[in-house]
Amino acid sequence: MTAQHHDQIPEIALEWHRKGTGAVLASVVETWGSAPRPAGSQLAISGTGQIMGSVSGGCVEGAVVAEGLEALEDGAPRLLTFGVSDDEAFAVGLACGGTIRVLVEPVGAALPEAVLADLVAARAERRAVAALVNLSTWERRLTAGPGDPLADQIAARLLSDKSGVDGDWFIAVHNPPLRMIVVGAVHIAQPLVAMARLAGYDPFLVDPREAFGSAARFPGESIRHDWPDAALADIGLDARTAVITLTHDPKLDDPAISAALASDIFYLGCLGSTRTHAKRVARLQEAGFAEPDIARIHAPVGLDIGAKSPAEIAVSIMAEVTQALRRR
Repeated sequence: MTAQHHDQIPEIALEWHRKGTGAVLASVVETWGSAPRPAGSQLAISGTGQIMGSVSGGCVEGAVVAEGLEALEDGAPRLLTFGVSDDEAFAVGLACGGTIRVLVEPVGAALPEAVLADLVAARAERRAVAALVNLSTWERRLTAGPGDPLADQIAARLLSDKSGVDGDWFIAVHNPPLRMIVVGAVHIAQPLVAMARLAGYDPFLVDPREAFGSAARFPGESIRHDWPDAALADIGLDARTAVITLTHDPKLDDPAISAALASDIFYLGCLGSTRTHAKRVARLQEAGFAEPDIARIHAPVGLDIGAKSPAEIAVSIMAEVTQALRRR
């Protein structure tokens, strides 16, 4: 199988099932104590014993694989409970052990192929959805939330990125990956894109000036040399995207800001002093943007922590982005 991103576990399970090798999807449902992996973590198991992903960082994978292969034989789902000892937890980097519950679902039997295919399609289209399973009746459904009997719980879990159990229902959150678009390949962008990647974002760097946005200055990063409005349109803007402008040049920043304000991104931050931002606001007002739109801009960008160096400024930006994401 070709290499795939480590979080594409549903996609891998669907591929294995369609190839005829059989597939099982195992999901962490609940945890207590210092469990190695959070609720929602997944492991795909093929009928040949191949695995991808993790439900425990290695503590109980062997037992889950054995149960998964049995589930392929009888077609029945399983809800397993494991205690992770202190010694086992220490081996995967935790100070103490805990308890986890793992849902094991054979694809095509307990987990219908059509349901898994719909989930994979939603993920490919960057649609936030929740996969629900009733742990008593094994009833299941895929939903974005509105109109669902558990709409409030689903909305809260999608917002917090936390899968878990509500009553008899396991709600598995499938949010699109976070993205950060940085406009301006300036010095601050170098630590910022590295920090964004560490924090779980897919960063994109946009700068039409090839001398600034060079592979030598940003090795391994995704760099767009288009004008910002065209680049942002191509990348796509949605509620899981943050945009930061760093150039100080209205010719570059303003088209990106205009595109961002016309979207539902969760964060827009702009580098520049209070005086620079006042001029920016005047330009946006002249362009027809209303006060509520302009108020969405975080400027000067970043939390006020007294940051001086490019790396410290990058820390302040990541802190503000995290605050905007988690305290919406």
